[in-house]
This record gives sequence, C-alpha cells and structure tokens, in this order.
Amino acid sequence: GLNTAHTRVVLEKPLGHDLASNRSINHCVGQVFSERQIYRIDHYLGKPAVQNLFALRFGNALFEPLWRREHIANIQITIAEELGVEKRGAFYETTGALRDMVQNHALQLLCAIGMEPPINSHADAIRDEKLKVLRSLKPWTAETLKQDVIRGQYGAGAIGGAAVAAYRDELGVNPASQTETFVALRTEISNWRWAGVPFFIRTGKRLAGRDARIVVNFRPTPHAIFNSQIGMANRLVINLQPKDGLELHLLAQGQDNRKNSHTLAPVQLDLDFDKRFGHERVGAYERLLLDVIEGRLNLFVRSDEQEEAWRWVEPILTHWQADAQGPRPYAAGTWGPSATSAMIARDGFCWSEEC
Repeated sequence: GLNTAHTRVVLEKPLGHDLASNRSINHCVGQVFSERQIYRIDHYLGKPAVQNLFALRFGNALFEPLWRREHIANIQITIAEELGVEKRGAFYETTGALRDMVQNHALQLLCAIGMEPPINSHADAIRDEKLKVLRSLKPWTAETLKQDVIRGQYGAGAIGGAAVAAYRDELGVNPASQTETFVALRTEISNWRWAGVPFFIRTGKRLAGRDARIVVNFRPTPHAIFNSQIGMANRLVINLQPKDGLELHLLAQGQDNRKNSHTLAPVQLDLDFDKRFGHERVGAYERLLLDVIEGRLNLFVRSDEQEEAWRWVEPILTHWQADAQGPRPYAAGTWGPSATSAMIARDGFCWSEEC
C-alpha cells in the first residue's frame, strides 16, 4: 500500500546502457508508477548556473533576438574534469564517457541552449521543447561518425604538478581496456533557428582543468571599419563550474599613444553569481530532491526525451564496436587528443582556450 497518488520514485543515471535497455527499464517502471510519479534525475539540471541559463534566455529580451543562425557562428560545450576514475574503475569500464556524460549531461545542456521558448514554465511545456531539439539533431552517417566524433583515453601525465597514472593502470580497469575517457563531437540542430551552426561538445577525465562552460561565439561584424586581427571577439561564456556566472567578451576602442591611432582591444564584462548571490546556495542534488518533495517535474527528464537521446547516441556506440582503432591516447593534464583541435579547425574555428 505504499504506492499512492502522492508517491514518487527517483531514478539515477545511467538508465540503461543502450536504447533497448533504457526502454526496458522505462517499461518496467511504467508498469508500477505513472509518468508523473517518475523523477529521472540529472544533477546538471539542478546546478544554479543551468537555472540561470534558462533565466538568461527566457527572462530577458537582450539575447533572444541574437540567439539564431544569423548571428551565432558556433557553440561550444565543455565539461572537463581533472580527476581520473578514482575508485570507480570497474564501473567506468562498463560505462565510458559517452554514456556517463554525453548522453545525459551534455545533451541536456545542448537542449537548454538550443530549445525554443516554451509557452509557459510548466514541466511538459519545457520538456516538449527539449524533445524537439533532440529530434532535430542531425543524423549520423558513416562519414560523420569517422570525422566528427573523437574518443580518447588518458595516459600517464601530471595534474597540478603531481604525477598521475594512466587509465589502464587504475584499480579495476582492464590493462588492455578500450573504454573511452574522453569524447569530442560536432553536431548540428536541423531546424530554422540553427541550420548550419556547428555545436561542439567535449568532455573527459584527467584534462587540463576542472571546467564546465558553454561558449557562444557570435559572428563578426559584416563590414570591418577598424584594423583589427582579433577573431571571434564577441562571445558569451556561461560558466557552470568551478565558478558560476557569465562573461561577455567585446571589443572596445583604446588609444595607442605610440602610433597616435585608435585600436580595438578585447574587454571582458563579468557577472559572478557567487559574489552576487553568495556561495551558500542550494546544491544541485539538494535542489532536485526538494523539487521531488514538492512534486515539481520541471528539472527532470521525461521518458521520451531520454529515449531520443539514446537513439541519437547509439550509432556512435555501434560504430565504435566495429572500429579496431580504439580510443586515441592523450596525456593526463592536457585538453585531450590533438585530433580534437583538427576537428574544430575544419570549420575554421578553435576551442576557446586556443583562440
């Protein structure tokens, strides 16, 4: 008699290891609980910075007119960790970075950036728009799976000046492991708002820093009247961790006294949410569990939304199973395999820390 109309069940990721297993879990749970009782938790949606992302887009009129293909050149989503697998080697061997980070966290961030304004703030209105984004992701082809998806595995290196072991030397890891600890990919949202705008996603362990951010690179001015060699000068950086806030990068006119001429110089406007609102805000899981108690589904993933994410990821998993090359090695303390820079350079762009 515990399952009443007021009962809620919280499901933690990963929910399955492919589309079929995810459907099986959802079917089994759905036989006992209704969809409005099921809270599929993704702690990234509980982060204050992600909440501010929704507020930035849909609570202000400043950016929304520019939030489209005519004004945005590319969008980069980075979720980087300095940590390795720690004592979770056995778990990570059966999961990998694609299942652990891309299928859920990264795609949820992409949806928040790419979705259309919902008709209201109700849970299903928001989740309907996120589902449209997932259904609009460009399908994979044999060529794009080879060119636009890169997997890597960290080798020995140094983090913070201290030597760290390679992934294959971690506790619980197969010495001949082919599990990826890094993924970078390029995709597009095939709709009227975003057609032709590349979205670059990368995530990995033992990278050069702990850094989660979204970088929106705006197109350059259509006609240059200043003599400036600065590329991608206009960008909005949405910092998720370790700091929480916004950075707006602009060009301003400075005075070069030596040449007695005006030059353009990059300037940065910061909005540090930790300083503005304090460090002691509610944590991600805390916020989400409070929402469970209150019965708010806005920040939880619906079954069709989750299945669509698995459907899009599954061709990558199938491709990797037949790919004898395996993950590309990269040294711990770097930003991943060098092929990642080559991938983004094919579009004429570079990662934010390289520009």
